[in-house]
Amino acid sequence: MDARVGDRVVVEGAKVGQGRRSGQIIEVIVGGQNQHYRVHWDDGHESTFFPGSDAHLERVGNSR
Repeated sequence: MDARVGDRVVVEGAKVGQGRRSGQIIEVIVGGQNQHYRVHWDDGHESTFFPGSDAHLERVGNSR
């Protein structure tokens, strides 16, 4: 996942009955082999997010 600040990340529920969650990327953190992100989730909390295969991006603004 190669995201930018302002992009939205959507994570599909990994288990039956688990809902989708989404939020806005507010910081790109570079370290190690992969980027990870500080995300402001739609439910109001923030966390450091390491994306998995259940996550995808919704680009904001112009595409790269």
